[in-house]
Amino acid sequence: MGSVERSKKKVQLWKKAMVHFSLCFVMGFFSGFAPTGKDSVFSSRVVSTENKQPQISPESVHTMNQSQSARAVPLHSSNVVNRSLRAETPVPVAVPAKSEELASPKPVDFHELKFPPARRLLIIVTPTSTRDRFQGVLLRRLANTIRLVPQPLLWMVVEGQSNSNEVTEILRKTGIMYRHLVFKGNFTDPEAELNHQRNVALKHIEHHKLSGIVHFAGLSNVYDLDFFKELRQIEVFGTWPMALLSANKRKVVIEGPVCDSSQVIGWHLRKINNQTDSETDAEPKPPPIHISSFAFNSSILWDPERWGRPTSGQGTSQNSLKFVKQVVLEDETKLKGIPPEECSKIMLWHLHFPIGVVQKNLVKTTPLLDVNTQR
Repeated sequence: MGSVERSKKKVQLWKKAMVHFSLCFVMGFFSGFAPTGKDSVFSSRVVSTENKQPQISPESVHTMNQSQSARAVPLHSSNVVNRSLRAETPVPVAVPAKSEELASPKPVDFHELKFPPARRLLIIVTPTSTRDRFQGVLLRRLANTIRLVPQPLLWMVVEGQSNSNEVTEILRKTGIMYRHLVFKGNFTDPEAELNHQRNVALKHIEHHKLSGIVHFAGLSNVYDLDFFKELRQIEVFGTWPMALLSANKRKVVIEGPVCDSSQVIGWHLRKINNQTDSETDAEPKPPPIHISSFAFNSSILWDPERWGRPTSGQGTSQNSLKFVKQVVLEDETKLKGIPPEECSKIMLWHLHFPIGVVQKNLVKTTPLLDVNTQR
């Protein structure tokens, strides 16, 4: 009987051990799925050792300040007060915007927005003469000046038909918005050829209804860059004085308007012809004006109702340049002297080179790339 009881006791002990093992296994298995929202003591220690800065709650800071202020330390009392004041001083906090303002923003009125005024288009008309031996040199020099003018700008270069592609190649390399107009015709008078070229440009402006300020720029003109800034301020007509320089004469002739502020009150005339009695009895002729000393709004060419211009059927539109000069000089009150503060300021110089004096084979231009390669 003793051996049977002993065997039963051993079986019970094994059963108890198995039950305890199974319970511990099950508890450990399910504890792995339990949420870990609160940090345990060990986790807080690990975090504090990693950050090397103990996390102290605001309550503990407040109690520490109270305990330090309660101590009677006369030598360091000022430090204690400063610490307490530093801890108790309110910190300004940015107040968030209201939810209503965020939910419904104010609509933007585009009429109240101020945009910079748009620049007017400058239409620069340049005639060229086949007899001019310095044509290539002067065209490149004028292109370098126009390239510095702010956009928008349209450069219209008029040329007689020829076998040379020099003008075309120069214009392609300028980087300027241009239109190259070519006409057919033979002229014996150089001035008549230039006027015909200007009429060709004006007809082109009229046909395409280009809107801008038209200025006739000769190849021999020298400009101050502020001149183009003042040119954009012209509403209808504008004029200015210019200096005429000759290669063979050591003198400068001023030609253009005499102004009181921006109002034209007279003219500087280069040539004053002696009038006879019969001429004085006739109607006074308008004063001569240089082709480069005035500018006008291009709308007078393609808006006849506004300016009272006769239609092309009446035959007066064949010479647009003559019409423009008549309109400019018939009413001086419409003319605006530029610059308006000081109309006597010279911003344009015209260099007079005799045409056909130098032989063409003596004037030779070399591109900049060839000069650099030669060096």
